[in-house]
Amino acid sequence: MSAPVFLGDPARVGAATVGATVLLDGAEGRHAGVVQRKAIGERVDVVDGAGTRLVGRIVAVAGAEVHVEVDERVVEPAPDVTLVLVQALAKGDRDEHAIEAATEVGVDRVLPWQAERSVVVWRGERAAKSRAKWQATVLAAAKQSRRAWVPEVDVALDTKALAARVAATVDAGGAVLVLHEESSRPIAEVALPTSGELLVVVGPEGGIGEAELARLTDAGALVARLGPHVLRTSTAGPVALALLAQRLGRWG
Repeated sequence: MSAPVFLGDPARVGAATVGATVLLDGAEGRHAGVVQRKAIGERVDVVDGAGTRLVGRIVAVAGAEVHVEVDERVVEPAPDVTLVLVQALAKGDRDEHAIEAATEVGVDRVLPWQAERSVVVWRGERAAKSRAKWQATVLAAAKQSRRAWVPEVDVALDTKALAARVAATVDAGGAVLVLHEESSRPIAEVALPTSGELLVVVGPEGGIGEAELARLTDAGALVARLGPHVLRTSTAGPVALALLAQRLGRWG
């Protein structure tokens, strides 16, 4: 069975060497020492969220302070192609379900999209709170799936800003795929970049409007379909990312 993962202080993780002891404290230390009641001798992994993993054993526990002796230090390189999920805001926590599963699949970055047909609206204080909630969801999913990389959650964009992001991505050599049920282009036949970003755009429950779709394709996005079935906004992104991860050799 794989060891549980805890997010350590990046500076501590960065400075730790084999044989050294790293301290888990704060929320993560409390989770390990108080909530999960980890004991001396148990195997745990401590990550910095940016690819560094410390494989170790607990050598001391004092409430919310857990000391881990490092047995191995592993640095996982960033992928050549960055997978970005552009997830439209959706009601009923379906958007959160989408980013949770996408994180488990291996997404590298999450970009919230305030689509024209999104019922949920992020404005002002709610925008900051909602983004923080998404980041917490992503962190929990990264730990559950034993990842050393924790995806970033960007500030929400409206369609105008997203179109600009699409154009910049394409100009830099990346690619943007907009999932749409009416497309005749299967996702398996889309040419993938060898570096840069690969954005996967998922619309809200009501779908992507024609004018909105035109704006994104005019900026350089390609429209693709997943298959013969229409998927919910909560499942389309993770399914697409799984297919793309396989094609990119991540699951080889």
